[in-house]
Amino acid sequence: MNRFENWFCASSIWRRITTKHLLPWILSGTELGEHVLEIGAGPGAATEELRKRVTRVTSLEYSHAFAAGIARRNLGTNGAVLVGDASALPFSQETFSAAIAVLVLHHLKSQELQERAFREIVRVLRPGGAFLAVEIQDGWLNRIGHIRSTFVPVAPATAPERLSAAGFSSVSVAYTGAAYRLRALRPF
Repeated sequence: MNRFENWFCASSIWRRITTKHLLPWILSGTELGEHVLEIGAGPGAATEELRKRVTRVTSLEYSHAFAAGIARRNLGTNGAVLVGDASALPFSQETFSAAIAVLVLHHLKSQELQERAFREIVRVLRPGGAFLAVEIQDGWLNRIGHIRSTFVPVAPATAPERLSAAGFSSVSVAYTGAAYRLRALRPF
């Protein structure tokens, strides 16, 4: 991520947008279960709100600095944080009741890594577990915001086919402004 993304994702503005608008929209109509995997937690804008909603949250973050910050705030809570890569999840099969990724997928360096991440998420979800993601569409403004950063957008039109190929079922896409939500289930 570039400096602007690091600053913005750690800001109170982004935390408020995430907790008041994005998460309610992303989570609406979905039962999370008791153990959620938060993929690409960043500085933790969604982490605390997720901890309020479920028994246990495990946050995975690629950046050691972001993970350390979340770990300091998670002391004595129902949350755990690990440094790791979404395309090689360090968890056993069928560990989580749900997985969530907020603006993470476009930061994976290739479509191949995205597809590997999709397969990994299916692997670590329990049967019937939900995968929820929110992403931004490709466009000049989003490309400018990602100068000196990885930006491999997931085209919403191709997402259902890609997620189905990874092993998901009941894939849906919903839009709000320039963002869209993916919802998919691991089959029983």
